Amino acid sequence: MHNLLINKLEQFTRLSAEDKQVLADVAQGRVRVRGAREDLIREGDKPTDVNLILEGWACRYKILPDGRRQIISFFVPGDLCDLHVFVLRAMDHSIGALTPITFAEISRETLRDIMSNHPRITEALWWDTLVTAAIQREWTVNLGQRSAFERLGHLLCELFIRLQAVGLTQGNACELPVTQTELADATGLTTVHVNRTLQELRGKGLIKLHGKHLTVPDLEALETASVFNLSYLHADHEGRALDARNGEAGSAGQWSRGA
Repeated sequence: MHNLLINKLEQFTRLSAEDKQVLADVAQGRVRVRGAREDLIREGDKPTDVNLILEGWACRYKILPDGRRQIISFFVPGDLCDLHVFVLRAMDHSIGALTPITFAEISRETLRDIMSNHPRITEALWWDTLVTAAIQREWTVNLGQRSAFERLGHLLCELFIRLQAVGLTQGNACELPVTQTELADATGLTTVHVNRTLQELRGKGLIKLHGKHLTVPDLEALETASVFNLSYLHADHEGRALDARNGEAGSAGQWSRGA
């Protein structure tokens, strides 16, 4: 089972062989599975581990007393569910599986050891945390200012690019295993409005959606129509061209330029 967290963090820096082995070990340790619509952890529970998604999709969500749900974020393979969540006394949100998923539980002791002894991984995890916060800010803009058309198109752009970054796209296509109800809960729209908007996106030739398979014929056109600016994903870091000198995990000052 390939650890896509390595792919993700290498958007920031080229990891050494030792760094990759450390991340491979945590992904092969305490592996768990959940079925679709099962929770990994619920609001009010005491968190003790950080969850790394290995296969499948999950989401962070809140439930109102009358049962209404707001999906706050989607987790795809390679994502960590709240890097520092174990510092909380109790969860203020729930994390649930949208599809059958496989995930690894990373203990606080393991994470602290990694961050104490592997500075390259630590800096990459800081980057990942900041990107997660940037995504959350962009979702706030989505809910507050973008039209339904822009809102849904923007989300599809984001998900496609996130999947592309970890190697889960095939050309201009990817799997999109979420329902229209889940898209509605993430965008603050009704399911009927989501259906109508997807039809509009199809009608303009911006997407093709067959079951759980999404094709984006022209990503730049979809980005333009959705007022999408890639910059908040911070995927253009110079770390793509950095390499670990002599296979050692070192500080930023030890990084060397690679091809």
